[in-house]
Amino acid sequence: MTKLLVVKAHPLTAKESRSVFVAGEFLTSYRQANPQDEIEELSLYSDSIPLVDKDILTAFSALAQGTLFTELSTAQQAKLARFDELTAQFMTADKVVIVNPMWNLSIPPMLKAWFDTIMVVGKTFKYTATGSVGLLANKPILHIQANGGTYKGEDFGAKYVHLAMSFMGITDVQDLFVEGMDHNPELAEEIVAEAVKKAQELGKTF
Repeated sequence: MTKLLVVKAHPLTAKESRSVFVAGEFLTSYRQANPQDEIEELSLYSDSIPLVDKDILTAFSALAQGTLFTELSTAQQAKLARFDELTAQFMTADKVVIVNPMWNLSIPPMLKAWFDTIMVVGKTFKYTATGSVGLLANKPILHIQANGGTYKGEDFGAKYVHLAMSFMGITDVQDLFVEGMDHNPELAEEIVAEAVKKAQELGKTF
C-alpha cells in the first residue's frame, strides 16, 4: 500500500487559505484516483512539533557522550521521542505533499521546525570526506505554495524546499504555485481557479 503524507503548514482552513483550499482539491482528486492508498495528514500548527531548543540540543549532546535515553530529563525524552516519530513518519512515506503560504519571502516558522525534524544526520543524510550525502531514496514531493506576488519559484521558500530535499537525496520535487492574487486582485478568482484545475490533474497522476 502506498503511503501519502500531507504536511499542512498553515494555521487557517481551506475557507481562509488559498494554499489549503487548492491542496484540498488535489486530495479529493487523489483519493478518487488512488482509493487504496493510505493518506496521513500532519497539521504543523495543531500537532506537536518540537522546536530545536535547549532541551533538544543538550539531549543530543548527552546521548553522543554515552548518556542513556532513560537518564535524560522527562522533557528531553518527550521531545526527542516526538522528534524521532516525525523523522520516521517522513522516511516511511512513499510520497509527500507540503502545503504552505509564503510569508515574508520564506516558509512559515513551523514548516522550518518540521524540516529540522527530518534533516537528521545518520538517518536522512551523512557527512563524508568529500561533503554531505543524502541517504534517502528518491520519492515524489509535491510543494503547494500560495504567494501574494508572482515569484515563479525564485523565492527563498520554494528554493529552500528544493534544496532541503536534494540535501537528503530527493530530487523529484514538483511545485504548484497559487500566486499573484495580491498584486492583481481583480484576477484572484481566475488565478485560484487555474491552480485548482492543475491540482485536480496532479491528483490523478501524482
